[in-house]
Amino acid sequence: MGPGMSTIHVATLYGDLTRSLEAQRNDASAVRESRTRVENALADGSAYYGINTGFGALANERIGPRDLESLQRNLLFSHAVGVGRPVPRDITRLMLQLKIHSLSLGFSGVSLSTFNQLLALDRLDITPVVPTRGSVGASGDLAPLAHLSLPLIGHGEVWTEDGGREDAAAALERNGLKPVTLKPKDGLSLINGTQLMSAYGAFVLHRALSLLSLADVVAATSLEALQGSIRPFDERIHLARHHPGQIKVAGNVRSLLVESEILESHRNCGKVQDPYSLRCVPQVHGASRDALQYAVGVFDIELNSVTDNPLVFEDGDIISGGNFHGQPLALALDFAAIALAELGSISERRLYLLLAGHDGLPRLLMRETGINSGFMIPQYTAAALVSENKVLCHPASVDSIPTSLGQEDHVSMGSISALKILQVFENVETVLAMELLAAAQALDYRHPLRPGKGVDLVHQIIRSSIPHREEDYNFHDDLAPLMKLIQSGRLLDELESNQILFER
Repeated sequence: MGPGMSTIHVATLYGDLTRSLEAQRNDASAVRESRTRVENALADGSAYYGINTGFGALANERIGPRDLESLQRNLLFSHAVGVGRPVPRDITRLMLQLKIHSLSLGFSGVSLSTFNQLLALDRLDITPVVPTRGSVGASGDLAPLAHLSLPLIGHGEVWTEDGGREDAAAALERNGLKPVTLKPKDGLSLINGTQLMSAYGAFVLHRALSLLSLADVVAATSLEALQGSIRPFDERIHLARHHPGQIKVAGNVRSLLVESEILESHRNCGKVQDPYSLRCVPQVHGASRDALQYAVGVFDIELNSVTDNPLVFEDGDIISGGNFHGQPLALALDFAAIALAELGSISERRLYLLLAGHDGLPRLLMRETGINSGFMIPQYTAAALVSENKVLCHPASVDSIPTSLGQEDHVSMGSISALKILQVFENVETVLAMELLAAAQALDYRHPLRPGKGVDLVHQIIRSSIPHREEDYNFHDDLAPLMKLIQSGRLLDELESNQILFER
């Protein structure tokens, strides 16, 4: 790491990036020193891949000094062949910031003028429009990063404040910027790298760390509503198996159920065992928690790595390698998607149990059914989302198609893994919201008995804005505000601020 460099962690992603970008605005010495090494190399007359040669299958084509700047500009134009819907703006902004951070580490040899233009785009919130499809996750995310870089030279499109699009040239002029002229190696440094995969993965995993804890909250709420047993959450059971995620989940549920009148009243009911979707919450949620922690570890490494090619070292060596290959990310993203999908799968099963009319709850969670369908159809939607996730969780990383006339004969397809995991996450978040809405409805029927302190607090927050229902209504009138409540992080924040013993 160079001077002033910040380490980026998934858990503290945005604060870390803010510090890193601010450091680069104050001190880009690592970038300047790396650029000097590139200029010295150009003067020695040797061939350096992508600096004075062609690219990919054209690596043996030597380029003359007069054409070096055209070579870099043409590289952006030729690779900007992405298609499909645009990458969400927030993720594109993250791509831009991660590219800046990677270049700032001082191994890429990018020119200071191009680097400063990147910093200006970020500072002024000029966010490029980047198509989602076109990367195979091997020579870096070439097509997406080419689109990300076009605005530097006054081409391509950027987002407007109202979500529209405009020509990048117009946005630069309005903000007092001029297109830069790419210097030798600039274009290659810009489009080589794993920033599409990294941005999607970091964006989802950052949110997933909170979703893990939310899943525990939702499960505890359903356990209370269904008068399940707390005995399967006994710490001794989980210490006997040692998996850290399992131990943490069991502890979370126990802390949420402290002082539960509902479970205390049901302690001696004679029920021997609950269904697995209640009894095995620590084992299932815990396995997903451990899997996602593995993925977070992979991304913590990647976010602080240099993934373009060739790399420029302190002794002046410029070495072509394969750090752009997305295999580590592709495997981690596929594994993380499976782990997330399992949280949705077990949640849908608990939702089903809530509707079945067990232990004194009205069937379909309304007293007068027939004329009312109650919560029947939300379970249909949850089932559809869970089933869709099963398709999305087919690993993209097991595929490879050669590109560049066989020069790039093994690719990761990690970009496909990245696009899929966002949809899986959104599906799971929605399923958990549906379960929580049903569990809150079910808890109303346990009154006047009160649930545990943590569950009671969550229930009160929900009921402060979402009413109990006894007649059919537009379900989205409740789902939409609950989704906003979940995404705001307020439920977990309130549990912590009220000193509920709860570990994220």
